[in-house]
Amino acid sequence: GGGGGGGTQEIVCREQAFLLFNHKFTMATALSMQCGSCGLQLRSVQEVQEHAELTGHADFCESTEPVLNLVCKSCGKPCRTKTECDLHTKRTGHTDFEDRTAENAKPILLESKPDGGAGGTAVVVDSEKGADMVAPEVNKQLLEEMEGMGFPYIRAVRSLYFSGASSIEGAVNWIVEHENDPDIDEMPMLPAKSTEGASPHKLSPEEAAAKLHELRERARKKKEEEEKQAEKEREKERIRIGKELLEAKRIEEENERKRMIQLRKAEKDEEMRAREKIRQKIEEDKAERRRKLGLPPEDPNAIQHHSTAVEDKKSHLPIRPATKAEQMRQCLRVLKQSHKDEEARVKRAFQTLLTYVGNVVHYPEEEKYRKIRLSNASFQERVGSLKGAVQFLEITGFEKDESGEFLILVRDRVDVAVLNAAGAELNSAINNPYFGIL
Repeated sequence: GGGGGGGTQEIVCREQAFLLFNHKFTMATALSMQCGSCGLQLRSVQEVQEHAELTGHADFCESTEPVLNLVCKSCGKPCRTKTECDLHTKRTGHTDFEDRTAENAKPILLESKPDGGAGGTAVVVDSEKGADMVAPEVNKQLLEEMEGMGFPYIRAVRSLYFSGASSIEGAVNWIVEHENDPDIDEMPMLPAKSTEGASPHKLSPEEAAAKLHELRERARKKKEEEEKQAEKEREKERIRIGKELLEAKRIEEENERKRMIQLRKAEKDEEMRAREKIRQKIEEDKAERRRKLGLPPEDPNAIQHHSTAVEDKKSHLPIRPATKAEQMRQCLRVLKQSHKDEEARVKRAFQTLLTYVGNVVHYPEEEKYRKIRLSNASFQERVGSLKGAVQFLEITGFEKDESGEFLILVRDRVDVAVLNAAGAELNSAINNPYFGIL
């Protein structure tokens, strides 16, 4: 083990300085050591030395409290403090830990071989087996090369030992394969009799650079594989979300279709109700006209009773000519339908015609009420320019004179019954909101 003698001698010297700096310990009862500067509990001499090298702290004292050893039941990750347990839980979600502090709590004993020469090393006594435990000795040149490549000291020692310490390549490969081990940064301890020097082998700078490049390349490929896998998972998630959106859109369109069907049905029902109201209004108008004409009201039962017989005789009955009342009603209907967007103008025309008819009925002897100038601007604006208005007056008895300039109702042709029927039709057209719709 001559290859690692200088390194172990240096460790012994550091340990001796540490022991001289502190007071004499009664190590048989010490289960851990505590840094007086930061309060960190350390479970072995090796950890004390590493902490001193990293922080520069030199004030250490013995402690009878063991370092916690809480092991995750899910993945086996060891944690030495409650803080580490909390961090592990946040990263992995694991919450169950097994307390193995009592199992691994061992007394600490610091000793140094008396010769102090080359080949000396730090020794820990295993209280259970009674054997001296020391750090493994590895090839110093390979260790220096590993540290020169940027690897931590403990990882370098651990990789050289467990890889067989035959080459840098084997050590680097071992680190890549075990970089996720929970104890990757813990120094391995072995019985003193089992430590042997490793066979010397030194890599050239070119080989070391190539090996470092290979390590980085493997890490890059591994990262690429992880990114590809993550991209596959993201693509699966996008596909799933897309399917959900399509299904949601289909459901929305189906609901919209059902809503439109219900809306059309409601519109049809409303239209049927409106038609029924119109029909009822027409029947009421008929009854009102019969009342004004002095006719008896129609008997619905009699009409229904004779409806079949009437329909059978329709083809055999002669077509009766339309009465003047029906002709006047048709003229008014044409007038309203021809100007259905001018409701106010149509209503004014109806009122003007009613005035002409009413004046003749009340003053049949007055010629001025039986004579209308067709070219009169007021007449043309109110009545003459509207389709069906002049025809209505002609049905009531008015005629154009030979010059075609006047409408004249001769006194002998004044028919009060026809004029009253005209007044009834005009009143119905004015007061019935459904007049002319059908």
